[in-house]
Amino acid sequence: MGDDRIKSVVVVGGGTAGWMSAAVLARALGDSVRIRLVESEEIGTVGVGEATIPQIRNINAFLGLDENAFLAATQGTIKLGIQFVDWRAPGHAYLHAFGEIGRPLGAVPFHHYWLAGRPKGDERSLWDYSLNARAAFAGRFDRAVLRPGGAVDPLTYAFQFDAILYARHLRAHAERLGVVRTEGKIVDTSLREPDGFIRSVTLESGEVVEGDFFIDCSGFRGLLIEQALGTGYEDWSGLLPCDRAVAVPTANAGPPRPYTQAIARPAGWQWRIPLQHRTGNGHVFCSRFVSEDEAVAQLMANLEGEPLAEPRTLKFLTGRRKRFWNRNVLALGLASGFMEPLESTSIHLVQSGLSRLLNLFPDKGFAQRDIDEYNRQTGLEYERIRDFLVLHYWANQRQEPFWQACREMAVPAELTRKVELFRTHGRLFREPDDLFLEASWLQVLIGQGVIPEAHHPMADQLTDDQLQGFLADLRKITADGAAALPAHGDFLRQQCAAR
Repeated sequence: MGDDRIKSVVVVGGGTAGWMSAAVLARALGDSVRIRLVESEEIGTVGVGEATIPQIRNINAFLGLDENAFLAATQGTIKLGIQFVDWRAPGHAYLHAFGEIGRPLGAVPFHHYWLAGRPKGDERSLWDYSLNARAAFAGRFDRAVLRPGGAVDPLTYAFQFDAILYARHLRAHAERLGVVRTEGKIVDTSLREPDGFIRSVTLESGEVVEGDFFIDCSGFRGLLIEQALGTGYEDWSGLLPCDRAVAVPTANAGPPRPYTQAIARPAGWQWRIPLQHRTGNGHVFCSRFVSEDEAVAQLMANLEGEPLAEPRTLKFLTGRRKRFWNRNVLALGLASGFMEPLESTSIHLVQSGLSRLLNLFPDKGFAQRDIDEYNRQTGLEYERIRDFLVLHYWANQRQEPFWQACREMAVPAELTRKVELFRTHGRLFREPDDLFLEASWLQVLIGQGVIPEAHHPMADQLTDDQLQGFLADLRKITADGAAALPAHGDFLRQQCAAR
């Protein structure tokens, strides 16, 4: 019986997606598969995705990356959540904090007790019960809180870093694992007969690179998945209408915040991501409602520090490939689709795609049922993330034409169902393919002004005194925990200061 195992994988494109793919495959497959990455210094990478979500710690651990060394190498800072400024309406702000909000009591989630206290005059913020929120706004961080009695309470956190430096860090690690890098621009793709699988790519130098399996990390171009295989693209601009982003780095104007900011603007929003050596800034906007010159002017007028470069503009179309895996090509990163960086999901989608690939890793037969299952699971994940992003736009009270159009757009039925279920009795249930937990949906729904009409009846089993005592105890626990943490800046200097 012949050996049908995959022997060679070619990763097309570098950047975070390419080098993460190469490193993970090399770590998982070992010496049994040759991993080769082809990239061109001429083409470069987008390199603006600098904020992440907590799952990135899992892939860093899988690769064996030392967290302090990684943060130092990438000028990284800590991220405890995302602050949304002016999204519900001008002058209003809230935090999507990582980690739990409060603690459940019995079978009833915490937020029902918080809701039960509101009609009784308790107007304290939902975020008074979040350790991450308290620590974020106090500018504090450590990896865990030491409680009285010696108990350790870990924090849920992610990172803010320079994506170009992260790709460089991953490259060094991947090459140590045996990945071979080839410099060169791809000028041609050869398909084999009769199945139309990709046989090889030809470089500008004339070199032909063959492979059994190809990972397309070539960015928006989709060099293999689209240009060679014509897979097709599903346009989501009717739900996520922003189609441009202008980015510019600035000098830090103060100690780096341990959270990302997303600030609503008249026809989009501005990101602010503090790193150790600079702050990343950008303005995501809809060109139907504001010109590029106006968008650039709005960004430059709202910077906290001095610009370090000229602003540059990116054009994009929100959506996804109709198939993420087509024949012997799997697309990751921007080649697979794009949803704006509102909740910092871009790098995570590379990570989850790789995890899914390892579970369904093929042989040379490329069973269609395995490919279909990968596409089904990935498609559902994309849709759940899309719906969560749409919620931020749809539930707003701003008066500008762009925001009115967002409020009036027809949204997916699944999102409507979820919102109405919450609006009635505060019910929240996580779907199997939903990246975001109930605490994430809770914070954005409440933050955007979707307040339930009632709460779980079982929350009324507490007397008023019991309810007040329960809530007061939780507020004290979170406040004391945050106060016990060192300053974020001190943590960076002591643990992972960049050279």
